[in-house]
Amino acid sequence: MVTVVIALRCADGLVMASDSQITDPGRGLSYPAQKLHRMGEHAAWGGSGSRAVLFDLEQIFHAEPDAILEADDIGRALQQRTVPVLKHHYDNFIEDVPAAKTSGATPATYVLAAGYAGDRPFIVDIDPHGLIGHYEETGFQAVGSGAPMAQQAYALLANFRMTERSVDHGLVAALRVLDALAVSSPSVGGPMDLCRITADGAHHLDPDEIDGVRAQVARWLKLEQRVLDELFD
Repeated sequence: MVTVVIALRCADGLVMASDSQITDPGRGLSYPAQKLHRMGEHAAWGGSGSRAVLFDLEQIFHAEPDAILEADDIGRALQQRTVPVLKHHYDNFIEDVPAAKTSGATPATYVLAAGYAGDRPFIVDIDPHGLIGHYEETGFQAVGSGAPMAQQAYALLANFRMTERSVDHGLVAALRVLDALAVSSPSVGGPMDLCRITADGAHHLDPDEIDGVRAQVARWLKLEQRVLDELFD
């Protein structure tokens, strides 16, 4: 199952994005599923790995967003809620199930959250060992089996200095990264989910708004092509 969830920091906010393709090789199924979720009014989160673990975490994060976002340490607040769920599933996971050896049904799960705690932006992840990572300074993080490809795609855009540009620029960059992954990996697929987050709140884009962002991606590509065409003139 290839999943990718990304978060990036911009000059005036944050962007979270994900694909929505779930592939279950054990059952030979692919289907869309929501990977980005609200966390109160000023944050969002997504995850990769076991759907059972992510379902349990969704219930917890939905019920306790204020307690998480008002905590002195957002990473610790997420860790305190995530680790018991991970441990429960690890303790009860049956490793050797012959009929499911190729299913990839490991409970190993990553969680990635981004948003505002007061006027402070944060990008935090929790890995399958329960370790906390902070990425406000680096300005980008990706989780999921597609994360290495996302890191590489974003690195190719480094010269555009997205951390110095607006959230609108960040949305275009995030969608361009996801579209690049969709071309290179058949298990990454749409519809793509995008969320713009500022100190005023988090907004999950609807399909029409995402189409508008994709039109801007197309315009960006045409401008790049024009520059390249004229490079040796």
